[in-house]
Amino acid sequence: MITRVYLKDCLSFEEVDLEFKNGLNIFTGPSGAGKSILMQAILSLFALADVKANLGEVLLNNSKINDETYDLSIDDDIIIKSIKKDKVRYFLNNQSVSKKNLSDFSTKLIKHLNLKDTSEFDSLKLLDFLDRLTIQKKKDFKKKKETFNNLYKELIVVKKELQKILDDENKLEDLKEFARFEIDKIEQINPSIDEYEELNLIKKRLAKKEKIEVAIKKASGILEFNHNVIQALELMETDSSFFDETMNELNNIFEKFNDSLHELDDINIENVLDRIEKLSALQKRFGSIEECLKYKEQKKIELESYENIFFQKEKLEKKYEDLNLKLQELASEISIYRKESSLILEKKINEYLKFLYLSNAKIIINEKELDFSGADEVLFELNGVSLDTISSGEYNRLRLALLTSMSEFDIVDNGILFLDEIDANLSGKESDAISKVLKKLSNSYQIFAISHQPQLTSSANQHFLVDKINGKSFVKELKNNEKVNEIARMISGEKVTSEAVEFAKNLLK
Repeated sequence: MITRVYLKDCLSFEEVDLEFKNGLNIFTGPSGAGKSILMQAILSLFALADVKANLGEVLLNNSKINDETYDLSIDDDIIIKSIKKDKVRYFLNNQSVSKKNLSDFSTKLIKHLNLKDTSEFDSLKLLDFLDRLTIQKKKDFKKKKETFNNLYKELIVVKKELQKILDDENKLEDLKEFARFEIDKIEQINPSIDEYEELNLIKKRLAKKEKIEVAIKKASGILEFNHNVIQALELMETDSSFFDETMNELNNIFEKFNDSLHELDDINIENVLDRIEKLSALQKRFGSIEECLKYKEQKKIELESYENIFFQKEKLEKKYEDLNLKLQELASEISIYRKESSLILEKKINEYLKFLYLSNAKIIINEKELDFSGADEVLFELNGVSLDTISSGEYNRLRLALLTSMSEFDIVDNGILFLDEIDANLSGKESDAISKVLKKLSNSYQIFAISHQPQLTSSANQHFLVDKINGKSFVKELKNNEKVNEIARMISGEKVTSEAVEFAKNLLK
């Protein structure tokens, strides 16, 4: 349970330092005082709401959580901190923790019930809960559900492939013609990797061919003086081998280059330029010749697949049929498990409905077309009629019974419930019924609730007033006469009457 909450610089609250006990903890106060801000700030310490406080800390005792990741054993104390500067950072027992990991951790311990959210009767949400409940009760269900999920994903892939073939059949000839056209267009050019670079080198050499030939011719004159140089070196009694080697090397270079220039004689510069232009167009379209060749192979594969489309279609149809049959069988097995779990949930809901002056809630699981959730659809009835025909008061009380029942299975023993606007806009009878349910539930859970009605407030184990002075919010625990005065204010308004005070005293008794 939460034993202490500390907040600093949280919107209209400068500082909050509260100690809590087990049971039912109620927050009351005038509209706009900051009750919802305080509730959201406490939830934010568990990464279940956006952080508004610059500094926050919550202490929990007897958590009933065993978690190796955070080195927690049952009954260990837990300290969670949040620090907001440029960004929000969370710490769990001095270990830095991400928002997502903290949120996942917190959902084992905490449930936030918001009556403004009316989606709890959504079939998919209820199926998800029934599956979680079944996993707790039946060891083999998890594997069956995972198998179903994997097979359904495979079915969707096969369905998409089959649909593509069906679509392709209608435009098969056009696709074949386009694939052939693309292949032929590339094969007419027949490019090879590095050809573009090699042709550009030839282009450069052709452009310099005449200049190089003239330059070699002029420079070759030096070879005519070889004999004179050697004779001079011999007269000077100097070894001429170095000069011989140099002149031989130079002569080899000239001859080799002349040979390569002769090879260019048979090359048509117009053909080279035309080839470069075609390769350049391919590179511009595909990014590189390598990508162009990959595209050609891809089109060949596509063309082959078009030729084999009827064989593929038959094969996929058989696979789809087999998968669908397996999924239908699994869905039927899963449905049996869900119906068993729905009876457990239904029984729990009806236990709470007794306190809410209602009875005979019925969970109906109908068969529907197979989808990712299975072949089940969950519906609710109250006294034999659908939820569309019951009153808003009945709807809210049934919903509270559903939410509280689900929370018993969803979070650990001695967990924590946060109830937002739980008794807003309810009649006195409905509010009294809700207070009875929550009082019973508070024997097993620590509950935090904002209340607008005296019936629930008078049932509180701890009553906190949230108020505002000069634009600054504050919260304090009320004792004895302070409780009486606040409940009387809730009954009669700001001008408290003696009748309201007397009624508040009777409620507290």
